[in-house]
Amino acid sequence: MAAKATNPIPSVWARRQREPEQPVLSREAIVREAIAMLDADGVEALSMRKLGARLNAGATSLYRHVATKDELIELAVDEVFGEIPVPDPGTADWRADVITTCGAFRATTLRHCWLGSVIGQAGLVYLGPNLARVSERMAALFSAAGFPEPSRAIDTVLSFVLGMSTTEAAFLTTVARSGRTESEFVAGLMPTAQEAVAGHEFLADAFAQAAAGAVENPALVRDQKFDYGLEVILDGLALRLPR
Repeated sequence: MAAKATNPIPSVWARRQREPEQPVLSREAIVREAIAMLDADGVEALSMRKLGARLNAGATSLYRHVATKDELIELAVDEVFGEIPVPDPGTADWRADVITTCGAFRATTLRHCWLGSVIGQAGLVYLGPNLARVSERMAALFSAAGFPEPSRAIDTVLSFVLGMSTTEAAFLTTVARSGRTESEFVAGLMPTAQEAVAGHEFLADAFAQAAAGAVENPALVRDQKFDYGLEVILDGLALRLPR
């Protein structure tokens, strides 16, 4: 009878190393990577195939967590809304609280330049937790200030903020793609703009005064335009408060 073969002594060094297993995907990880892609290249560049490649995962794995690209955009919108703080309502200075909130909204839109182009399409029908939080806290802020129709006041303010910040975001995206600094880009626009106002003395003088500041510190000029417009909006809304 043949002797039974004995198993070799088990050893980690004798065992063939296994290929590392793919980390378990989560919806949170997928959304984070999608936001990174959106920030870098915009909405047009985002696809489930490209996202899967960046996550070292197949499309099938992604679809277990996110059904469509539209759903992914909706999740991304809600995620970045988590970056917008809204002060507690009922403070002594409602205008300061609104200015703080609007400034944070604008800053978030400029960090995520794709946001303004999709916010009207995603995240507004079924409110995610972050978007709902911002909406509820803003409603509480305007109600505490005494506005009889807080939702209309909010719509007015956010229409201004979204319009201004979306325009800024589109401009900054164009600047980034040009490969120039913002000052260089603005300086390049000046000859064409100057030619357009030639022959109009008042416009030419006003242009000359604005042009120097726009080239020297274009970010400051953008800040000033936003602040001025928001103050005008709030001045008008203040007239609606009960005396």
